[in-house]
Amino acid sequence: MGDAKAPVILLIMGLGTQMIAWPEAFCVALARRGFRIVRFDNRDIGLSTKFETAAPIDLAGAFARAMAGKSVDAPYTLDDMAADAIGLMDALGIGNAHVVGASMGGMIAQIIAARFANRTRSLTSIMSSSGDPSLPPGKPEATSALLAPRPHPDDRENVIKAGMTILRVIGSPGFPTSEADLRAKVEQAADRSYYPPGAGRHLLAILASGSRVELLKQIRVPTLVIHGADDPLVPIQGGEDTARHISGAALKIIPGMGHDLANGLVPILVEAIADHCLAVDATQVRGSAGTAVAKDSKNVP
Repeated sequence: MGDAKAPVILLIMGLGTQMIAWPEAFCVALARRGFRIVRFDNRDIGLSTKFETAAPIDLAGAFARAMAGKSVDAPYTLDDMAADAIGLMDALGIGNAHVVGASMGGMIAQIIAARFANRTRSLTSIMSSSGDPSLPPGKPEATSALLAPRPHPDDRENVIKAGMTILRVIGSPGFPTSEADLRAKVEQAADRSYYPPGAGRHLLAILASGSRVELLKQIRVPTLVIHGADDPLVPIQGGEDTARHISGAALKIIPGMGHDLANGLVPILVEAIADHCLAVDATQVRGSAGTAVAKDSKNVP
């Protein structure tokens, strides 16, 4: 959405979560600030390609190997998912974009900023992490809710109840979501696409990809890191560590924010992201103008 000629903001969503998790109001507000908004389903989720022929998922074994510092086998990695996003940009004719990612999407966005700097106008990493294994884990109740077995697709009511349980546990205590809104979000997602195996393989991709600390040190694009002070799934240290390793990164901590994009957070997030992207665009325009003047000046006798 937004003006087709405007600078693009590419939105990358997190683990097992469809593109519709970027709230409509959030997208509309960013478009009104002068951007073209592009959101999409990652591979293995939503309406994108499913990896149904992949080997059965052994999350317990994968976690054990990861905790022991061993390699984890996965059908694909976060690098593959970053390449997907670049492929989407190619297909849409987008030369470069402001890349904004949430949670696992933040990890993918970090990789894009490091490996595809020429395609990245700026980076915004939201409620994500550097992947450093020494960082504090999420609260047990949050990780347990995320890893709990999912109901059968035919049992719609339990699918919805399970989804609501997850959102309650990881949600923002300072920006509570009503039961009606919570149910509406989960119903919309469940009716559009319900595919738990994809979420499992997303988690394998994260475990297989390991730490991004050294990669973060390579990022040179303007970066904003946003994190909730009350995130129960990816503690605040994840955001702090991400910002610490990216040269010049700005860190915005939001009190009361958990691991969601609650309606009450939308104005705060829109302002922070739009201001960041607009400042980058203004700097690049000034830089381009300065370069043009410098080149012309060489031709002046």
